[in-house]
Amino acid sequence: MPSFIGSAALLALAVSCAAADWERYSGLKFGMFIHWGPYSLASVEASWPIMQPAGWGISEAEYRALPARFNPVKFDPKAWIRLAKAAGQRYMVFTSKHHDGFCMFDSAYTDYKITNTPYKKDIVAMLAAAAKEENMPLGFYYSPPDMNHLGFRDTSKPASTNWQGEPARAEWPLYLDYMELQVRELLTRYGDVLVMWFDGLGQQQKYDPHRFHKLVRELQPRTLINNRIGLPGDFTTPEQRIPKSIPTRQGGLEPPAPRDFLPWETCMTINGTWGYNRNDRRFKSTGELIRMLVEVASKGGNFLLNVGPTPEGTIQPEFEERLLAIGAWLKVNGEAIYGTTYGPIQGLAHVRTTAKGKTVYLHVLEWPQGPLRIDGWKARATKATLLAGRKPLKFSQQGGALMIEVPPQAPDAHVSVLAVETR
Repeated sequence: MPSFIGSAALLALAVSCAAADWERYSGLKFGMFIHWGPYSLASVEASWPIMQPAGWGISEAEYRALPARFNPVKFDPKAWIRLAKAAGQRYMVFTSKHHDGFCMFDSAYTDYKITNTPYKKDIVAMLAAAAKEENMPLGFYYSPPDMNHLGFRDTSKPASTNWQGEPARAEWPLYLDYMELQVRELLTRYGDVLVMWFDGLGQQQKYDPHRFHKLVRELQPRTLINNRIGLPGDFTTPEQRIPKSIPTRQGGLEPPAPRDFLPWETCMTINGTWGYNRNDRRFKSTGELIRMLVEVASKGGNFLLNVGPTPEGTIQPEFEERLLAIGAWLKVNGEAIYGTTYGPIQGLAHVRTTAKGKTVYLHVLEWPQGPLRIDGWKARATKATLLAGRKPLKFSQQGGALMIEVPPQAPDAHVSVLAVETR
């Protein structure tokens, strides 16, 4: 695309692409977020130990020395992708650079990068090549804050004193140029990029968001942009939580009209930290994670579930176990998740709904003793099927209630799903 494209044309392009590309992105529904870097060696969170050091037990100097020991010799990008596929995850988002400024790609504009570690290889290039070969859509997390760059902040001071950046300094325009050079690298060297997942923390307007939206639209028009660089973007990103109601542009009743729906994706950890932490044993159970996926899908969102690989480059067994169990559930019930949108009935205590075309899926959280009753049902049901075993079920409708005769025992220990066809 020519670099001289005008603002009006870019806006029209963004509007026309955004709806179609969000629909494509939303249809994938379940993705793998990956937070990884030298910080995994210390079992601490990415970047925050130098930004807010209390409680992490590592000094800024010790944190900055970690790349000299980072050598993930067991990293196998295809193994990661195949695990994601086995988990039923249909896209990946990888941290190319976190707030500490360390680049997991071979940027030409910094020495603080993966190719200057004992490992020496470009992790992003390896993952992108494997993703292309395995047909796994890949996006990049890129942090606008950068604790390592003297244009972002006065690096002679501790990062804890000025980690939010110093846009009033004369060096700030040089930092924005640096950001542009790196975003260009990510969008021109590693193939198709599904999403640019920015994470600007507070006061995001200081990053000149129009400049970066324009840059992304010029280089890869189909790449989606999240809402963390000072503009609304293509979707919003609640973190470590699921909205209590369907996100909408202006508020209103549930379910909203399609034009009022606000595209969204939640990102969550399996335990309590984003990066690898051998001491964090607060693992969510398989059942919790499946119910979270159902809850997200029932409100029209995407579920971006994080893993923090080990310093060697492997995925810890507790994560693998849960991911594979989610994948087993999706093999049976995936049609009720992928390609769906929020369901027509919201707010039921025992059931969540998703929808695809004229089919409504009932995700049963509490298996009934007797018939399953769905109040507020308006459509004419023509067929009901239990997805486990594809068993047809008898049903009746009366006075706004749908009654379905279900087996005495739930076929799934976590969430059982029924498909109801309508006309």
